[in-house]
Amino acid sequence: MAVRSWIQRWDPEDETFWSQEGGEKVARRNLAFSILSEHIGFSIWTLWSVMVLFMGPEYGIDPAGKFFLVSMATLVGAVARVPYTFAVARFGGRNWTIFAASLLLIPTVAAFAVMEPGTSYTTFMVCALLTGVGGGNFASSMTNINSFFPLRKKGWALGLNAGGGNIGVPVVQLAGLAVIGASGGPRVLLGIYIPLIAVSAICAALFMDNLATVKNDTGAAKEAVRDPHTWIMAFLYVGTFGSFIGYSFAFGLVLQTQFGRTPLQAASITFIGPLLGSLIRPVGGRLADRFGGARITLWNFVGMAAATAVVVLASSQKSLPLFTTAFIALFVLTGLGNGSTYKMIPGIFQAKAAARGLAGEEAAAYGRRLSGASMGLIGAVGALGGLGINLAFRQSFQTAGTGTAAFVGFLVFYAACFALTWAVYLRRPAAAEAPVEATEAEPRLSYAEV
Repeated sequence: MAVRSWIQRWDPEDETFWSQEGGEKVARRNLAFSILSEHIGFSIWTLWSVMVLFMGPEYGIDPAGKFFLVSMATLVGAVARVPYTFAVARFGGRNWTIFAASLLLIPTVAAFAVMEPGTSYTTFMVCALLTGVGGGNFASSMTNINSFFPLRKKGWALGLNAGGGNIGVPVVQLAGLAVIGASGGPRVLLGIYIPLIAVSAICAALFMDNLATVKNDTGAAKEAVRDPHTWIMAFLYVGTFGSFIGYSFAFGLVLQTQFGRTPLQAASITFIGPLLGSLIRPVGGRLADRFGGARITLWNFVGMAAATAVVVLASSQKSLPLFTTAFIALFVLTGLGNGSTYKMIPGIFQAKAAARGLAGEEAAAYGRRLSGASMGLIGAVGALGGLGINLAFRQSFQTAGTGTAAFVGFLVFYAACFALTWAVYLRRPAAAEAPVEATEAEPRLSYAEV
């Protein structure tokens, strides 16, 4: 197999290029191996959601300390997303994927070396911080795939890419369940992932491509930062992805701390929510392609608020079956919302191009330029929502011994997300201001159709 390098011409909006000249085939191949790398990245990023289940009394770390450990992994993963976004244009999508995948060996080998009772809390903290590099993979992967696909396919492609990556969370938790069930230690789990990381890096080298047409544009970055839609979408993404990643880290700990589940009992449930949330993410993107992202996002926040209200009720009544069912439903809704919100981003900037009088490839290039620049920032801010969730749980358990207060705060936040989505993208007076998003059915839609 010849080693791949740079593609000099890339025009996915040209139907002839896409359908007859092999553009779609190349894009799908890069998507497949991007998903593999991002999948492993998510697994390593959320590794400590599993490691803390192995850490019994002999480790000397209380629940608040465990929540802080996973919070630090979330923090680094969020911050890493900003430089990772711009790395694709600087080094090439294929080249950066090779490097980013290989970098995952550092936190995995480090954890393998120190994971035993008697290791200092500071050492565990450093290892948890290092896993944050896996969170950065999402930003570079999404920025890369965003450049490969035409606007009419972005909802599906970005949803599939992100969903396939998100599945790395339940997969590492399932692997942890298998190891715990077999009475194996944490080093067994880490030993499984070390060769998988090598495989993902090798596959990126053999089967992915760099796009010479993708360039970093500091002007685009500055324009994206100044655009209010970037920050609005970042706020909404805190509500969807921030919830997904925050709950993924915290679910097992909540079951252990609030409901007294053993590590095996917690692990046997923990993976279900992230798995369903990951699988449904492409569905959210597809629904957004068809009906408009804002409509799906708006009603999704209604569902998230309703599920959270049930969680609050179950938490206050100490009903484990109701709590688990509602929490898993909440996971599903975070995944659906992840797909719909991310679909909105390229559509917003594409429609802003139309509002400026641009058309054809000129409009598409403008949309790709601004959406690519904004995605890293939106993804980073969204991931910080996971940090907020774990810190909220830490405080709630420290002060009240239960997560109920934290869930009440999340309920209020989802209500704010609903109000913002309606006010900016669906309120009738706003709908008349400018077109905002395109779907497969209609190339230009108003704010009311986002």
